[in-house]
Amino acid sequence: MKKLLTLCCFAATYLGFSQTTPAPAATTASPEKEWDVSWYGFIRTDYIWDTRKSAQVREYNLNLYPLDEVLDVNGADLNDTGASNFLSVVSRLGTKVKGPNVWGAKISGTLEGDFFGNTESTIGLLRLRHAYVNLDWSKTSLLMGQTWYPTFIPEVFPGVANFSTGILFNPFGWASQVRLKQNFTKEFSGAITAYKEREFTTQTATGGTQNSASINSSIPTIHGQLQFKNKNWIAGIGAEYKSLQPLTEYNVTSTTKAVSKETVNTTSFVGYLKYSNDKFHIKAYGITGENMANLVMLGGFTGYSTTGQAEQYEGNKTTAYWIDIASNNKKTAPGLFFGMTTNDGTSRILAAGETAKYYIRGVSGSRVVEQVMRIAGRVDFKQNKFRVTPEIEYTGATWGDLNSNGNGTADLNKKDVSNMRFMVSCAYSF
Repeated sequence: MKKLLTLCCFAATYLGFSQTTPAPAATTASPEKEWDVSWYGFIRTDYIWDTRKSAQVREYNLNLYPLDEVLDVNGADLNDTGASNFLSVVSRLGTKVKGPNVWGAKISGTLEGDFFGNTESTIGLLRLRHAYVNLDWSKTSLLMGQTWYPTFIPEVFPGVANFSTGILFNPFGWASQVRLKQNFTKEFSGAITAYKEREFTTQTATGGTQNSASINSSIPTIHGQLQFKNKNWIAGIGAEYKSLQPLTEYNVTSTTKAVSKETVNTTSFVGYLKYSNDKFHIKAYGITGENMANLVMLGGFTGYSTTGQAEQYEGNKTTAYWIDIASNNKKTAPGLFFGMTTNDGTSRILAAGETAKYYIRGVSGSRVVEQVMRIAGRVDFKQNKFRVTPEIEYTGATWGDLNSNGNGTADLNKKDVSNMRFMVSCAYSF
């Protein structure tokens, strides 16, 4: 009997333990990585065909504006001929890094390049795009290094298939800079940036070297911007002051020199807007100002010379605006872009005994671009990380004789020319 009673007690104890869920082991959240490195980029190939010769960069990958009419001995236009190319040089590789906090701020960095090259002779070689670190104290952040010019808004630029990203109508390029940003509220922020022009370069006066106009100046370019941003809207305005010194000396006679302190002081203003929902987005942008050639836009500055005196400078004014509308469909997304830019010249005309030199984009001999217009339609076909985008782009330009008053505008003998670009862009992102 004792044995039977002992066996029952043992069974009851065993069953009790077997039906009870054991307490879960204590778990701890995985600590955030102190260091983290991630890679990104894309492999891209563009197939391009143009109907007319254009001012172009990197073997026709980037077209700016159709070239002026040039007649041969039989009256045929030498520039009325097509061009085509296949290129993969815009393929890109970048890395993002982050590490332990610095002075109470989250720190991160970006290093990015592509194979576009810095000149025509270096196409296919690695080119630096971004190289910066950012310190973020939640409401205040400090960026140091090379990244977009502050007039290029990463959230508001044309979605065209062409690698131009709206060049000539939208500013483009990178500069080494210091940018302080302050978030006043969750949706409203302000930023001030001091930078030196780098990529792309400033216009160079006769006797200067690459970017010497920026290097000679003791004052960096200053840009201030206010921005509103919420779920559906982005809007902003900005203003910029630039003071460049093209030369530090000039020829008094053929054998003597003197110090030059002449500068070209200019301002520019920008405004932009974006609305986006689940179905579509619309972007709009406008900029006006002087000496914006480094942003790959029309213009630059004009030099006014009198024998035996230092060359004086005046910025050429450019105005540009664009609008871009596109679908937000995840698989098939059509889009349409329209842009316009004008060369508005300087506010100065030649005085008695003066001559003018034009350090501006859009001049060819005694001819100058008055305006450029572009309209482009595209369709993005997307599957996972792969995208194929056919695009048709029309670019028209008006050329004219340089005004005899020296203000850098087009005057007589105006001629309209145009180029049609047909292209297909294929890209695989990672």
